[in-house]
Amino acid sequence: MKFVLSIFLTSLLAFAGGLWLPWWCIAIAGFISAVMIGQSPGKSFLGGFIGIFLLWSLLAWWIDIQNHGILSHKIAMILPLSGNSFLLVLVTALVGGLVGGLAAATGSLLRSTR
Repeated sequence: MKFVLSIFLTSLLAFAGGLWLPWWCIAIAGFISAVMIGQSPGKSFLGGFIGIFLLWSLLAWWIDIQNHGILSHKIAMILPLSGNSFLLVLVTALVGGLVGGLAAATGSLLRSTR
């Protein structure tokens, strides 16, 4: 139950923070959720990773649909993705997931030092 709660809380905090703060607020969201919900560093990493991965993949997919894939296709042409919008969404979600997961693991390790 704690694991699902950490995923949900991380996604919720990151979405709310993303409305007013820069993109790196996802790290703050992962950190706060891991400090609030006591888990092992591995589970915290996985919860932060999954929470941000799902959030960013859904947001990137939604933005891609809204502009009919025009922007994502152009960005995917700049990167070595052969114009594949799906791969761009996947890479975006992976980067966000790593940031969120590492921040959550840091929060868990900080909590364990108390």
